[in-house]
Parts: sequence; structure tokens; C-alpha cells
Amino acid sequence: MPVWDDLVGQEKVTAQLAAAARDADALVTAAATGAPPPEASKMTHAWLFTGPPGSGAATAARAFAAALQCVSPDRALGGVPGCGFCDGCHTSLVGTHADVQVIRTELLSMGVKETRHLVRGAQMFPANGRWQVIVLENADRLTEGACNVILKAVEEPAPRTVWLLCTPSVEDVLPTIRSRCRLLTLRTPPVDAVADLLIRRDGVEPEVAAAAARATQGHIDRARRLATDPAARARRAAVLRLPLRVEDVGGCLKAAQELVDTAAEDAKQLAEEVDVKETEDLKAALGAAQGGRMPRGTAGAMKELEDKQKSRRTRTKRDTLDLALLDLTGFYRDVLALQLGSRVAIANADAEDTLERLARGGTPESTLRRIDAIAACRDALDRNVAPLLAVEAMTMALRAG
Repeated sequence: MPVWDDLVGQEKVTAQLAAAARDADALVTAAATGAPPPEASKMTHAWLFTGPPGSGAATAARAFAAALQCVSPDRALGGVPGCGFCDGCHTSLVGTHADVQVIRTELLSMGVKETRHLVRGAQMFPANGRWQVIVLENADRLTEGACNVILKAVEEPAPRTVWLLCTPSVEDVLPTIRSRCRLLTLRTPPVDAVADLLIRRDGVEPEVAAAAARATQGHIDRARRLATDPAARARRAAVLRLPLRVEDVGGCLKAAQELVDTAAEDAKQLAEEVDVKETEDLKAALGAAQGGRMPRGTAGAMKELEDKQKSRRTRTKRDTLDLALLDLTGFYRDVLALQLGSRVAIANADAEDTLERLARGGTPESTLRRIDAIAACRDALDRNVAPLLAVEAMTMALRAG
């Protein structure tokens, strides 16, 4: 399949990237043969992919990276690079291409140390590919110092290096970086297109795919998780019952505690799956003796891994809470649509009875206040407010709204 097939509902962006990949291929071919480079090339050394969460910005960047490494014979005959089958495309997509680095962090931020290491590697000439490509999926998590390191690399790029930065919005990176990147803005894909992708690629039943795509309002990754993970569906159902449990102070506090506990349990499960293997691998690499005794001088490396794992657990807990808050926002959006008689499709059709009950029992103004309370909780979590305190304040506001 062509590398662009998973880029759902982004026809304009796909056309731009395909044109750039074609010109990029012509630039490399011209350099190898001594022919003159193409005029007015659509290729550039730095790109900024933006779009709402779930729109597929990282998917677009990875597809473009694969197209840049495409070695299909068809491209030499005028075809668009990105066949999806050749060695260049395949290894890029599965993450084994020597000249494609996909950087994503599960931590709260990405600092100077990691970024400097990345930039040093970006100065190298491609080992065996056509371009040296760095896909930075979490550019919005770069610290200020890390942004300055990236800025230097983007200002003075190596001749065959391409930077692909992904952020939710252009404001998430420094203006000086934005000014040196070509901007691509993705849109939230249509619900029907997301459902079709789940059916075609993940083998999901059509009814389940349609319900998941509708419930997540076109967020591709969340729709896939909801369609394929029964536990995710159970957690979402519990979140959608929360509006009926905040009728008194005791209910508010209990609902908040359960929401935070669920997020903590998710973080714990991830730790059990990943942390143990990471720790054992590092101990083996450092030469641990039988029985787990560590050689001298290795305590610092072990402490660094422990800090990384702790930060990842914190990020996982926040991300799980944020997903719950997004589901809650969508629920009250549906309540508001019913109150206003809007023709907007209801996302949570499986909770229609509850939606209608709350719509009859409140006003549009009260529903908007509840949506504002959820947004305030998300902002508080971003500012490192204690999760339980932030969620308790939200549930109390939902009751009072």
C-alpha cells in the first residue's frame, strides 16, 4: 500500500507532501548524476506539522519520511515516491531504517541533553538512504533550552538532512523555529473516514468502528483504542456516568477519587509492562553479577533510569486523566446540542437517555459553565496542580453548574 493510505481526510496535505517528495527525489538524483537541480523545488529542509490531537500529524510526518527514502523503480518513471513496498519505504515505516529517526517521548518534557545528542547525529551524511530524516513527534514538549538547540540545527542544516516537527499548534514552538519551517496544518478527519480506516486496516466490525469514530469525533488513535480495547470502552462508560454521580458533595468527592485512581492504575500497568524489562536490560548492560549485585560506579545510571520511569508514570497518569476529561467535554457538548436544538450529530449516542435527562434538567448557560469547569481542570493539570485537588474542584463545579 502507498505510504499515504493511512493519512485520513488530509487530501491537500497529501498532495503537498507528494509533490515535495517528488522534488526531493529529483534533487538527490541530480546530485548523483551531475544534472541541474529542479527549479522552484517544493522540497525544504524543515517542516512543521500541526493539527488538533488525533488528526494524524505524526502519521503524515512518518509517511513523508518513508516517501523521501523510497527506492521504487516506478519513481524514476515519473511515479510519486512512497510506494509502501520497497526497502526504503518498508524499513522507514517499521522503524528500522538507518537514516530515519522517529523521536517521541513519554516524559513530561525533552531536555537539552537528549536534543544535543539528536542534533549531533543529524549532521551526518545519510548512511545508505537518500536523506537523513528526523521526525520529532513531541516538539511541543521541548524545553526552552532544547528549542534553542533545535533552532541552531534548523538555521544551519546539513545538506541532506530533513527535520519534521510535530506539534498541536504553531504556538507550541519558538517563533524563530516556525519562521524556518514550512507549515502544514492538518484538520480533524471526517468520522466516516476514520471508521473506514478502522475497518480496512484494523479489521474492526463496521458498527463498532462507526461508534468509536463518532464517540471520539475523528480522533484516530483514540478511536482505534476504543474499538479494539474492551477495557478502554469500560473506562469511557464509567466516565460518562460521572455527571449522574455529582448530585451531592459526597458523590463529587467519590467520583473524583475514582477518576484519579483509574489514571493511577493505568500508569501502574504501564510501569509493570515496561519498567521491569528496562531495568533488567540496563542491569545486564552494566554487568550485574548473579543475584543482582551491581558493579561500582553504576548507581548514577540506575538512578537516571528510575527518574525517567517516574516521569513517565506521571505523564501517563496525566494523559489518562486528560482523555477522561475530553470524553466528559464531549458528553456536555452533546447536552448543549440537545438544549439548543442543534443539528450537530450526537457523539455519545449510546448514552442518549442520560443526555436527554440532563438537557431537560438544565440550561445552556449551566452546561457551558460545566464545560468551562472541565477546561479549567485540564489547565490546572498542565500547571502541575495535584490531580486529586484539580478533579475535586471540577466535580464540585459540575454539581454547582
